[in-house]
Amino acid sequence: MLLAHDVGLLVIRIGVGLAVAGRGAQHLFGWWGGLGIDKTAVLFAQFGYPAPKAMAVIAGLVETFGGLALVVGLLTPLAGAAVAATMANAIASSTPLGYFGGVEFPVLIGLGAAGLALSGAGRISLDAFLPVLRSQRLVYGVALLVLGAILATIMILLSNT
Repeated sequence: MLLAHDVGLLVIRIGVGLAVAGRGAQHLFGWWGGLGIDKTAVLFAQFGYPAPKAMAVIAGLVETFGGLALVVGLLTPLAGAAVAATMANAIASSTPLGYFGGVEFPVLIGLGAAGLALSGAGRISLDAFLPVLRSQRLVYGVALLVLGAILATIMILLSNT
């Protein structure tokens, strides 16, 4: 039997996942008026990231495939933590714009992704078919969010943001 929270998690996964996957496709492929990988790399260079093209590819891949994984509920703790870590870098890069100048979007996406990493995907998901993720354990999400926070912090410290 489906519960209301399973349906609620599905709605959140679709909203957060499609938003971040769409942004990733903009970064990778230039779809929907996006920059594409080369111009995204130029932007990353302006933010001071080392190896800006590699970082742009990594961010685009995490956003695109992490977002799609959230939509279908596949490896949700990992996908949520990866998207949250990527959004931490986006927050650090857009902080000079102010909260309502552009920071609010990556904050909202990052918090939504972190919440999904902690809660799991619910029963309307591919995770429901994976024995290890069928019953989400808080420790999975916490451990992956800690790892994501460490990696995001390293990247932020390496950049000029």
